[in-house]
Amino acid sequence: MNRKIRNLLLIAVLAVAALTLTGCIDFQRPVDLDNPPGWWEGLVVYPLAKLLIALNKAIAGLGIPYSYGWAIIVFTIAIKIVTLPLTLKQLQSTKAQQELQPKLRELQEKYGKDRQKLAEEQMKLYKESGINPLGGCLPLLIQMPVLFGLYQALYVLANPSVNELIGARFFWIPDLSFPSLTVGTSWIGESFAAQDWGKLAAYFSMPIFMLVSQLLLQKMAQPPSAGTRPDQQDPQTRMMTQMMLFMPIMFAWITLGLPSGLTLYWSVSNVLSIIQQYFITGWGGLTDWFKFLKPKQAPATALGAVKPEKIVTTGPIPPSQPSEPPQPAKPVKRRRRRH
Repeated sequence: MNRKIRNLLLIAVLAVAALTLTGCIDFQRPVDLDNPPGWWEGLVVYPLAKLLIALNKAIAGLGIPYSYGWAIIVFTIAIKIVTLPLTLKQLQSTKAQQELQPKLRELQEKYGKDRQKLAEEQMKLYKESGINPLGGCLPLLIQMPVLFGLYQALYVLANPSVNELIGARFFWIPDLSFPSLTVGTSWIGESFAAQDWGKLAAYFSMPIFMLVSQLLLQKMAQPPSAGTRPDQQDPQTRMMTQMMLFMPIMFAWITLGLPSGLTLYWSVSNVLSIIQQYFITGWGGLTDWFKFLKPKQAPATALGAVKPEKIVTTGPIPPSQPSEPPQPAKPVKRRRRRH
């Protein structure tokens, strides 16, 4: 049951994130940052939006171009630093579960047909190892309100009544507020019809980068396959692997209809998470995709091959013993002939 509960929690979190990012909450109404409509906006969303505005003004005051893009990046780094203790706990739990994978595979081979017995043995193994299988999910659930608040703050900045993120350029991206929530993904078909390849390349680049970084991050969080082919995995593991590959593709499509500032935040967050993941758990399952990332092992010596050691003598070499002199040959006696 523990693994099923963990999977259900993960699916629920991703579903809530998808609903939030698709714009189910109406952010097109006029926004007054000094008069929040509710406690959520007053305690989380609007303060975060004001903080982003202050960062933008500070960076622009230093004469740094693309100030709003850098403000989002600095804000993302700050969020990562604040949530670092929770992230470390989550990554340590992930590492502990990765180290437990060989024993879990043995249990699957032994009790694969008896699901109830397999669940009982897995729970027993987790308890003996002192690992909470939900330890990697609980910190994520605690961070979700902060992440949703940041997403919604960027929505607010892209609102026409606030007029902060509109027209904010970041390198090759013309406008961090485009596409707006009213435009959605309709701009893709219009750009193809107008053959506006520059616009398509600019606003497709960040979702593609987000997709690649998300795939790398999720693969790093998985243990190496240890030579197990996908068709040899148990059905539940295979289903989870397929779902974890499908979710980044779905989110990449969703971000094509969201302000580019959101995708910038998500991409930078993925890069920082990859760095954190590497220092805690290493490359993880990423070695299945890129073989050169596997640590090199020292070549083992052949069995029975013993390298002869050089004998060094420090004293005088003793004289060799003379061999015994050869014995003289005995004379041969000749018999006299009788006449």
